[in-house]
Amino acid sequence: MQIIIATDSFKGSMSAIEAANSIEKGIKKVVNNAIIIKIPIADGGEGTVDAIVMGSKGAYRHTTVTGPLGEKIESKYGILPDGSAIIEMAEASGITLVPKEKLNPMETTTYGTGELIKAALDEGAKRIIMGIGGSATNDGGMGFAQALGVVFRDQEGTVLGRGAKYLTDIHTIDVSGIDKRLEETEFIVACDVTNTLCGEKGASAVYGPQKGADEQMVKDLDNALRHYADVIKNQLGKDILDTEGTGAAGGLGAGLLVFCRATLKSGIKTVLEAVHIEQYLEKTDLIITGEGKIDGQSIYGKVPVGIAEAAKPYHIPVIALVGGIGEEAEKVYEYGIDSIMSLVDQPMTLEKAIDNGKELLERSAERMMRMIKTGMLIQKDLKQK
Repeated sequence: MQIIIATDSFKGSMSAIEAANSIEKGIKKVVNNAIIIKIPIADGGEGTVDAIVMGSKGAYRHTTVTGPLGEKIESKYGILPDGSAIIEMAEASGITLVPKEKLNPMETTTYGTGELIKAALDEGAKRIIMGIGGSATNDGGMGFAQALGVVFRDQEGTVLGRGAKYLTDIHTIDVSGIDKRLEETEFIVACDVTNTLCGEKGASAVYGPQKGADEQMVKDLDNALRHYADVIKNQLGKDILDTEGTGAAGGLGAGLLVFCRATLKSGIKTVLEAVHIEQYLEKTDLIITGEGKIDGQSIYGKVPVGIAEAAKPYHIPVIALVGGIGEEAEKVYEYGIDSIMSLVDQPMTLEKAIDNGKELLERSAERMMRMIKTGMLIQKDLKQK
């Protein structure tokens, strides 16, 4: 029996590969000779670099970049066998890099993300895949553009600094010094966010509060991004205000469209293509997927449903092992997931479940496999009768 284990991370508990290892241990307790193929998966957010590098047998590169608050930090990106690069903006400009008490989307910058892009270009990459989930920023990609040679000036001609607080001061955008290699590079942004740049469903209103913005700051940020979009339209001839996806990562989606001519694609589909999952599917008997929680929203670009849709043409059964089963989770059955099992096997607090996630997942995988083995025995017995 060949089994693919393709899970997302269980946020706060274990990475995708740690989850896969726990599931493998549980399976092996029941079917020791099973052929296990572990493919960690992500949807464009946290863990995207690891998922694609491991899944495609790529290599890591490490570099020093500017963090969201201007400090120097160690970061990484991946180089794939075909020479493409995989970058995760959260590695340089992510919310996990900012202490809770210092969260302030007026101050944070995407400059380090631009430095990661520059490092990939120095490596010779002609194709860059970017995951842009988990940002701490709301600067519209101003910082990443600055790192790549774009100069923003105020009305007096003074060069502006970094951070969303400077967006309203932008009077001119000088792209004459932008890194020319960008013109020869294909950018694919792995992102399922369809938010526009401004308005009720914009970057500031939807995501600003979780990055530290109060009600007044949300309004100020929204107005700042609107001004930014107006200047871009007037000077660069690109109308991005109502384009879906421009609100991703605090407007970084907009910056990538404007300065890199990027293409926004489904996060999970981009990852599955990059790891070439189809090469394993023809001979696979079962797929185990999973993540921290599955509910009715999981049909919108989440890992388990993406895996199930990839498996459909091959008629492979798909089981999701998850931390929690939320409202309307049954919707995922219409998208190719055959069964859902929670790893929680007794009453416990969320903290306890998170702390003991690996052990719980191993036990749930063992229970799952025993049920499958029992079903196989019943089927065999029925055939004999």
